Parts: sequence; C-alpha cells; structure tokens
Amino acid sequence: MFKWFESRIDPFRPVANVTPPTSLWRFYLHYLKQAKGVLFCTAILGFLVALVEVSLFSFVGRIVDLAQGLPARDFLTIHGRELIWMAVIVLLVRPLLLFAHDLLINQAMLPSFTALVRWQQHRHVSMQSLAFFNNDFAGRIANRIMQTGASLRESALQIVDAVWYVVIYTVTALVLFAKADPKLSLPLAIWLVGYIVLLVVFVPRTKVRSLAASTAKSKFMGRVVDGYTNASALKLFPHSAREDEYVRESVQENVDKVRAMTRLTTLMDLSITFWNGLLIAATGALGIWLWSGGHITAGAIALSTGLVIRINNMSGWIMWVINGIFESIGTVQDGMETVAKPLTVTDKPDAKPLHVRAGAIHFDNIHFHYGKGSGVISGLDLRIAPGERVGLVGPSGAGKTTLMNLLLRFYDLEAGRILIDDQDIAEVAQESLRQAIGVVTQEPSLLHRSIRENLLIAKADASEDAIQAALVAARADGFVPDLSDSEGRRGLDAHVGERGVKLSGGQRQRIAIARVLLKDAPILVLDEATSALDSEVEAVIQESLATLMEGKTVIAIAHRLSTIARMDRLIVMDQGRIVESGSHAELLASGGLYARLWERQTGGFVSAGMEETTPD
Repeated sequence: MFKWFESRIDPFRPVANVTPPTSLWRFYLHYLKQAKGVLFCTAILGFLVALVEVSLFSFVGRIVDLAQGLPARDFLTIHGRELIWMAVIVLLVRPLLLFAHDLLINQAMLPSFTALVRWQQHRHVSMQSLAFFNNDFAGRIANRIMQTGASLRESALQIVDAVWYVVIYTVTALVLFAKADPKLSLPLAIWLVGYIVLLVVFVPRTKVRSLAASTAKSKFMGRVVDGYTNASALKLFPHSAREDEYVRESVQENVDKVRAMTRLTTLMDLSITFWNGLLIAATGALGIWLWSGGHITAGAIALSTGLVIRINNMSGWIMWVINGIFESIGTVQDGMETVAKPLTVTDKPDAKPLHVRAGAIHFDNIHFHYGKGSGVISGLDLRIAPGERVGLVGPSGAGKTTLMNLLLRFYDLEAGRILIDDQDIAEVAQESLRQAIGVVTQEPSLLHRSIRENLLIAKADASEDAIQAALVAARADGFVPDLSDSEGRRGLDAHVGERGVKLSGGQRQRIAIARVLLKDAPILVLDEATSALDSEVEAVIQESLATLMEGKTVIAIAHRLSTIARMDRLIVMDQGRIVESGSHAELLASGGLYARLWERQTGGFVSAGMEETTPD
C-alpha cells in the first residue's frame, strides 16, 4: 500500500529540460501540474474531512435538542440507530479519510514531489554556462535549489489542503447558523469580512519581509560556504577578525530581516486574537438572546458556540499557515533568481554530434569581450593543422586561457566562428565537442569521490586494465595504492576530499593527466599541465605527454617557455591578438616579445615581475 502511494509521483519522470517561467504563479504551475492528480485527491479529501468535522458539531447540537423532554431511559431506544451511525463516522469514516489524506501527503508528496522539483532544477542549473557559476557562490546556488523544492511543495500543500479546509469549514458553519436562524450567522459573516481585511493588510507585508529574510539567509549561507571551501587560504593569513566581521555582517542582516518579519507577525497575532474574542462574545450573546426569545433551540446555542470556538482556534492556525505560505513563497521567489535564469550556452535544436576526422582547428576572425563591448579578443584568426602541436605564449590577460574556453564552448562568441574539421562548434552538440577534447589545467579539479570515480568521468566504461595503464603512464601508480581515507577505503577506492585537497598538488596533477590519458581524445589542450610537478617527475611526465600527443592536435599554454619550446609552432598573444608566430628559433631571431620573455627566463632568474607578466 505504501509503495503504491509512493509511486504516484516519479521524481525522475522524463521531461523536456526547459527554463522555468519567471512569473511566480507560472513557476508554481510549471511544477504543480506534474502532481495534479495527487493534489486534486488531496483537495477532495480535505473537503470531505471538513464536512465530517462540521457534522460532528451539528450532531452535538442535535443531541442537546433530542435529549430535551425525553426520559433518559428511552433515549437509546429511540435514537440508538442514529448514535451508531455517528459512531461509525467517528470511529471508521473519519480515521479512514484522514489516513488516506496522510498517505497522499506523507507518501506521495513529501518525498517524491520535493525530489522532482530539486532534480529538475538541478538538471537545469547544471547546464548553465561557466559564467553563471563564476558569478555566484556555489553554496548559495545549492541552498536555493534545496530550499526552493521544499518551500514550493509546502506552500502548495498548505493552499490546497489547509486553506481549502478552512474555507469549507467556514462556509458550512455559515449555512448551519443560517438554518437555525439567519440572525445567528451575522457575527460570523462580519467576522469573516474583518478577517479577510486583516489578511489583506498583513499578508502582503509579510510576503515582502519574508522574501527579504530569505534573501539574507541565502547570502549568509553563501558567505559561510565560501569560507569553508577556502578554509586553507583563510588560515594562511592573520585576518580572522576581518573574516568574522564579513560573516557577522550577513548574520546581522539576516537577524534584522527576520526581526522585521516577526514584529509584523506579533501585531497580526494581536489583531486576530482581539477579533476572535469579538466573534465568540457576539455569537454567544446573540445566541442566548435568540434562545430567550424562543427563536432557536438550546442545541443551536451548543452548535454555534462550539463552532465559533473551533473557528477561533483555526483562525490563529490558518493565520500561521498563511504566514508560512508567504514565507515559503518568499523563499521560492528568492530561489527563482537562480533557478529561472535561461541558459546562455545552448545546443541548437538540430545540433549534430561533432565528428573529428583529422583535428584541424580554425579560429575564424573571432571576437569575444565577456559582454563588455571591447577588449580580450578582437578579430583573432588562427589555423591549426591536423596533428600540429601549437604552444600559446603571452603575458597575463593576453587571452590564452579565454581562447581555450571558447574552443571548449564554455562561452559563445560575439562574432566569428570556431571550426573543427570545417564543423562550426556552435552548430554541434556540446557534449560531443568536449568529448573530443582532452584538457589538463593548471589547477586540476578533482571531485570529492574516489580515485576510480575521478578517472571514470573521462571514460565511464574503461576497464580496470585501462585505468591501471593510465596511472602508470601518468606516473601515479607509485602513490595511488598507498592512499587511504578516514573510512578505511584504500587505493583507487580512497576519496580525495573536496577539490582533491587530500592529495598534494603534484599528485592531483598526475591524476588529472591520467584522466586525460584514459579519455584519449583527438584534440589535446594543456594549460600548464606540469606546473605543479617537481623537475624529476616533470621530466618523466613530459615523456608520457609526448606519447599522448602523438597523432593528436595539441594546444599547450605554459609559463615556463622551455616546456613548449619544442612545439611545431609557437603563437605569441598580447591583448587578445596574435603578435608573433613561428618556431622557437624563428621567434628568438626576430627579437620580439617572445625573445624578451625567453631572455628573462634563461637569464638566471624568474623574478616576481616575470610571474606577473606570464601567469595566464
């Protein structure tokens, strides 16, 4: 039974990956329509439960009326069957309705629908461009996805379940009061109008302040996670007080926003309590007056008094529910700032896989300025022949790494084309493009998973022999068998920590090289691939890289010019343009920028100024 209800919503149902709407209510509808059956049944059950509970108060009033003027010994004989039916409703019907209601909420909605929202939002966000992640805290992005799913579910359920329940309850009460005497319904009708006015006054303000509190909470979360992620860097500098103040500022902002919200909540509670008191007093006084005049029965007094006390209790509860609804809506609105952003780098509907036949690359009059209008790369044209090994050289900001990011299509060009074997990379599927390019970066990024899992992201079906061969070729076989983690996992199964912090820089670099060796892509990009290695290990790795480069088109970026001096051709870049091109010997002979950089590195020093001029 539990499994049947749990299977009503499939969190991983196949759906098109589209950008969620930016309108709040359309954003809700985008996800809620995927659970419309469960929500409809929940609403129907809420309606039935409300009718049953109101009928209980009606029955109490009926018992009072039936008992008047009837000997106690005859009561059960005359009305026993009616009492049995009410007992069936209380002991069987009501529990079954509530049980079915709980199954829909707890088994169908809470785990599965929340997971559905989070999964679909994660899929969309994970496809965002590199710029998207560079412009925000990773912790804040993750926090928004986690909170948005739960808040969207909670507010939707409260609207469908709690608010619907109270509406049915109140409307039914009005009907029963009017049936006893139309005058008896007047206090409740007036109270209902006043209650709605209070909602109109307080709820929008609560919504605004809830959104501000949620935004401040996300900011606090982002700053905290940023500090945890960069704990080693923060501990290198004696500025803990400054970092504390940085986080304290966001905590204080969150406290101030929450206080503003809770002040409003306190005033709202006071107003509701006073208004509820008027309802009870007015209904009770009017009921006694009508009874004393013979217009209503004692049972009607019991019914009306019991119901208004119940409504009084519910009104406070429903106000908290509505507060919760708008607090959740505020959280959803905050999350929409991240989740509902359209993808900026997308595949065209008819995008085909990239087919690398030879590996020729052509940067055809490309322009890219990070949206600033000018700078970075302007009118660059470069042809790289199949199997050619090209080294990129130039000072910081010359555009070398940007050029590689454009080749990988982490960003879209503002003008021009990049062709691989005459195929425009903007026209092919992104995954096939990146599958054809192996990359080793200056700062290798490892996942907080095992060595094996870090290697298998290059080739998911790689055999154990292929993994071992890649480790041997990258000279990583000497340390991997000795690795262990806090949970006792060893060797390839040992986890490396966030970003690979449990490994040394050289070890991370060798795992990254092994990963690219395993991938064996036809195009190879080396961005300071041996920068973290000592000279002895670098010499060995260079031999592995030489083997890896055979038959591949290679683009290498290096600070140490000696590591790329043997490339077929060197491209010297400055301010987004190619200023020199040729072999190592040709560039030295020309006496240009490359010759000056070479002289500084081989003149007996690599000064701080050198590091500043060639760190790209």
